[in-house]
Amino acid sequence: MLRADLHIHTRQSIDSYMTYEQLIAACQANDINCIGVADHGTTLGALELSKIAPFKIIICEEVRTPDGEIMGMFLQEDIPDKIPLDEAVKRIRDQGGLICIPHPYDLVRPSALRKTKVLEKLADIVDIIEVYNSRSLFPGTEKRALSLARRHGRLISAGSDAHSPSELGYAIVEMQDFTGPQEFLASLKNATIHSRKSSPLIHFLSVTARVDKNINKR
Repeated sequence: MLRADLHIHTRQSIDSYMTYEQLIAACQANDINCIGVADHGTTLGALELSKIAPFKIIICEEVRTPDGEIMGMFLQEDIPDKIPLDEAVKRIRDQGGLICIPHPYDLVRPSALRKTKVLEKLADIVDIIEVYNSRSLFPGTEKRALSLARRHGRLISAGSDAHSPSELGYAIVEMQDFTGPQEFLASLKNATIHSRKSSPLIHFLSVTARVDKNINKR
């Protein structure tokens, strides 16, 4: 049986400082043996972790489009940011990947998909909708996400969206082991989800990391 967190970031994300060593240690401390590493705009963290982590890594990426972010899962390589949503969907499918909508309707994050028409259209073609996200502050967004998933017959997932070690363990998906995307979907269908909210103060860590990294780029 796997205890999975299907949405985690590493230091490869602009808004995270979490090292691979910190992430691995935090996962082991929380008995997490499967993670979806979904850095912003890159698969590098996931690919590097897959070589050193003593547990299962799903290669993911949060891809930012003009409409908001979508998540590709089981990827082979990067998908560039700021491309149209339709193109991002095609590029994920071309790699044989799965498509997840992360934190839909989130009112705090400007990167979230929120437009009703876009979400309703997208929900017809994605595989998974992330209903439980530990960083989403308002429970109303979860209810809307669950309603969206049910209307369109989509599978649901959960993730801590951890950008720091202390957030690991806030969202756990208990599921059977799998090999590849299709077995993953079959396992997710019968999974049990446990989730709770992170402290709102966690967002300040991400803001600090983003500002610091942007300054250091100059």
